[in-house]
Amino acid sequence: MVEMASTAFQGRRLGEAFEIWARMLKKRQIVIWMGLAGAMVPAGMRKIITQFIRRRMIDVLVTTGATIYHDTYEAIGGKHFKGTDRADDVQLRKYRIDRMYDVYADEKKFYRLDNEIEKDFCSLLRDNHPYSSRQITEKLGSWLSSRAREKDNISLAAYEAGVPIFLPAICDSSLGFAIMFANRRRGRRIIIDHMKDIDESAMITEKCAKSGVVILGGGVPKNFIQQSAVVASYATRHDRTHNYAVQITTDAAHWGGLSGATLEEAKSWGKYSPRAQMVTCHVDSTIALPIVAQALAERFKRIRRNIPRFDWAGETLEITFQRFKG
Repeated sequence: MVEMASTAFQGRRLGEAFEIWARMLKKRQIVIWMGLAGAMVPAGMRKIITQFIRRRMIDVLVTTGATIYHDTYEAIGGKHFKGTDRADDVQLRKYRIDRMYDVYADEKKFYRLDNEIEKDFCSLLRDNHPYSSRQITEKLGSWLSSRAREKDNISLAAYEAGVPIFLPAICDSSLGFAIMFANRRRGRRIIIDHMKDIDESAMITEKCAKSGVVILGGGVPKNFIQQSAVVASYATRHDRTHNYAVQITTDAAHWGGLSGATLEEAKSWGKYSPRAQMVTCHVDSTIALPIVAQALAERFKRIRRNIPRFDWAGETLEITFQRFKG
């Protein structure tokens, strides 16, 4: 990867992304966020994300409800299958096969998981209690600790490592509508408070001296992380902008969408420090992620860094840093 940083075009950008991430891991006290969008679990990236969590190459994960739903599906024995993007989708619908580009899944097995979440998982949640999505994923990790058939599971790894997972668009997923059906069909009153998500994420950025960001894709996870700096700065009346950033995306800035927006643009909003070290690499995450993960594993055969421990007591947060070796 060192040599790649001396090439050109997106190869150079990928090498620079590796170097910036490596610099984050060498900082004594830093919180490293990861934003994960897209169907990365069906695409086979699940074990890589799990290792990032277990080896504490990231400290906070922001992703989609769909990511955690597919992760849960595989944890209890479900499978995603190699397919083709040239399939007859009408025929696939006839056989209840769901397609994600060139990946297939069995919709009937999805229904079974939906019912299990609605009936069993939701029994762990209290009525009329405002949960943040972080609290939901923590409960999910605990629930999976006795149900997962194998341990390369994002939610379980995060639960065991104390890594918060935020799902700021949880309702836009099968996980969200399974919880909704618990309310509709079982007379429950489970409340997910997205304002609490904003508050909790901002508290993390408020209380850390330095923060870095790794963004895979874009969408809601990207801006949820970035806005934590804006809210934290408002709350403290001090600069709480992010100090490092790596973005891997296939979107382009000239369409005006957030997923392709440059990191430099975000400086105008106060999301990143004027002196932030940052790079954007325009490449498919399923190509870039295994390469960067392998390079980080070779560079850091042992991770030795002070990692944040998050103590959520009531409505407040305390962060302490402890030495980690792994």
